[in-house]
Amino acid sequence: MLKGRHLIDPMDLSVEELERLFELAGKIIEDPKKYAESCKGYLLATCFYEPSTRTRLSFEAAMLRLGGQVLGFSSSDSSSASKGESVKDTIQTIGCYADICAMRHPKEGAPKVAALASPIPVINAGDGGHQHPTQTLTDLLTIRSLKGRLSNFTVGLCGDLKFGRTVHSLIKALARYDGIKFVLISPEELKIPDYIREEILIKNNIEFEEIERLEHTIGTLDILYMTRVQRERFFNEADYIRLKDSYILDKSKMKMAKEDLAVLHPLPRVNEISVEIDNDPRAVYFKQAKYGMFVRMALIIKLLGVEEC
Repeated sequence: MLKGRHLIDPMDLSVEELERLFELAGKIIEDPKKYAESCKGYLLATCFYEPSTRTRLSFEAAMLRLGGQVLGFSSSDSSSASKGESVKDTIQTIGCYADICAMRHPKEGAPKVAALASPIPVINAGDGGHQHPTQTLTDLLTIRSLKGRLSNFTVGLCGDLKFGRTVHSLIKALARYDGIKFVLISPEELKIPDYIREEILIKNNIEFEEIERLEHTIGTLDILYMTRVQRERFFNEADYIRLKDSYILDKSKMKMAKEDLAVLHPLPRVNEISVEIDNDPRAVYFKQAKYGMFVRMALIIKLLGVEEC
């Protein structure tokens, strides 16, 4: 049972709990009207201390489609944080009004601090460069729905692997499944943090390799997870110019890929995926965004413990 629990880290849910969550999400996808009043009378608070499009709107859409209601704020400037109120005091106040809270915060660990003081379930909707567990649930549901499994894949993660919280969360989650090999594609400046490499991959004997060129490995991949290479992360302009085109996925690179490759992206994109491949059936990032709403619907039902159909 997940009723009353918090989701701060993707590891908060066991593989078995994830499977039950995905089973419920699948039922919702098949017949969303059946769940249209599952959360009638419940309130979701969306506490977003930094900007968001997909995450905030998908949480709100999820609750509204379940028959519940939404309140909250979309920036710290529109909350009492601008007056110096602590996260602890904010969540204790929100707990007086709402039944569940989704929180995004620029500071790593802030949602966990909120959860320790909260009278209601708290969902981490992204904390700095640390974790983004509901994006990970979205990614896993997308892969499971399209591929029929979550094991025995070669997964390429490309772009900013150092600061990309979605990458960190996905590696931690997929590392629990059998037969996963990671190909980590990034410039030297944006390689995965040491704690991910040592505590998740090496410690658990997960097969992985680190390379700089996407075109050197794309033909081996079952799943390609693209992220943006950020100019501001480089120490000098010359290094950025040298590497930036290596991380643009276009038709020429897709010609080297498997016929059943699935290309995912947490979005927003800038130029790392050319619009020329948007109609390629292997490009599933907009489907992925929709799966995000369905998995959040299932998560809200589970954490509130409302009767499932």
